Amino acid sequence: MSSFPTSPARRPGLLERLASGPVICAEGYLFELERRGYLQAGAFVPEVVLEHPERVTALHEEFVYAGSDVVEAFTYYAHREKLRLIGKADLLEPLNRQALELAAMVASATGTLLAGDVCNTNVFDPADQGTHERVRGMFEEQVGWAAEAGVDYVVGETFRYLAEAMIALDVIRRSGMPSVITLAVHRDEETRDGVALPEAMRRLAGAGADVVGFNCARGPVTMLPLVERAIGAVDVPFAALPVPYRTVPQQPNFQSLHDAAYPQPPSGRAFPTALDPFTCNRYEIADFAAKAHAAGVRYFGLCCGAAPHHVRSMAEALGRRPPASRYTEDMSRHVYFGTDATLAKHNLEYGRSL
Repeated sequence: MSSFPTSPARRPGLLERLASGPVICAEGYLFELERRGYLQAGAFVPEVVLEHPERVTALHEEFVYAGSDVVEAFTYYAHREKLRLIGKADLLEPLNRQALELAAMVASATGTLLAGDVCNTNVFDPADQGTHERVRGMFEEQVGWAAEAGVDYVVGETFRYLAEAMIALDVIRRSGMPSVITLAVHRDEETRDGVALPEAMRRLAGAGADVVGFNCARGPVTMLPLVERAIGAVDVPFAALPVPYRTVPQQPNFQSLHDAAYPQPPSGRAFPTALDPFTCNRYEIADFAAKAHAAGVRYFGLCCGAAPHHVRSMAEALGRRPPASRYTEDMSRHVYFGTDATLAKHNLEYGRSL
């Protein structure tokens, strides 16, 4: 028998769910599928959607099993510019449609929300109006396919430029679908086009974004202060989706992390494939979720680097008990560290020496 919830005849939409409590949207597909050997770091193009669709479906299922309320189609970096870069522009539409279909099947089977996704294009230039029209066209393609797939809402994420985020928001709003718009913040605590973060949140909400906030780039420790300073600027639900890495004020984003124990990995920095020593444990993620919830965050998730156990810990910190919680740690019967009265005393005594 499946451990997933039974799909209802009509599932409440994003705004209905947010009105009744927090929503968790698991992300992190790029890094997790790279770790599993199905995606190349660097270009980070989700060809796995076409080459190994069963692996994408499995990860969707694992995230829901761990507590995600949303199945987000793996269309991050599946835009025209990324596919041009690897010489496979002809795969643009089939890749997007397949990603949406895979996500839709899991969402339907589990009663979870289905989200489309658009993101930073790496083409936008504030000084070049031509790029503004170009990125609008890229967003229109992906949002159009998401609408045809029947998504519940569209995520626009990882924007460094507020102006680019505003274009994505406008395209999503014209489609008639709800939107979640999140910015990525690196070292400077403002957008790349020089807008203070609280003001950026105000402008996005004022332009009609249903949810605003931050995702990617920063870990829990360096994202939470940004959230606390910006959340009061808006009256729409706020989102926080950090990367699960131990960023610190001196190295506030995961691209800036430096590992003194192994200072020269192949790329010259820990990002993206030598970040393992900086990975947050599940309890750090739980702590972040509790603090962010206390600050007023209502839309939760994790970005690059997240794995299902992180999502489960976040869900449990928010008072949930997803199916994966059946296997949450219980050390009471551990051979060396347990408390069960039937455990062998000589092993417990040995454990005290470990």
